[in-house]
Amino acid sequence: MTAKSRAARQPKVQETAAPDFPPVLAGHEHCPVRHVLDRLGDAWSFLVVLHLGGGPQRFNALRRRIDGISQRMLTLTLRKLERDGLVSRHVRPTTPPQVEYALTKLGRSLGVPINALTKWAGANQDAIEAARTAYDRTGG
Repeated sequence: MTAKSRAARQPKVQETAAPDFPPVLAGHEHCPVRHVLDRLGDAWSFLVVLHLGGGPQRFNALRRRIDGISQRMLTLTLRKLERDGLVSRHVRPTTPPQVEYALTKLGRSLGVPINALTKWAGANQDAIEAARTAYDRTGG
């Protein structure tokens, strides 16, 4: 199948004006977007940030709310987010010690882009599924 015939079989997408995309930096090691996506694009960080967006939470409460995350993976994810300055960790001097996690000011600033991405994903889920089905039908 040629590229031209494959393009003809793709679902029609309404043409819109291209949004203003930022320039791509030449070296990926200097690209700030890559560093953020490396963190938030992993399997769990996005969900942890979403759950902490509702306010501070203790470790076990987070673990119960995030379906499928293991204790070890939640620990590693929280440490990475803390290292990046997105999450703070507060230990209360009780017996046993209570550890609470919260978004920092920097972490809370992710609210607008995370909400935008979440809305975009919800609005385009059907179109993405249709494109996948069409692609799979042609043997991609």
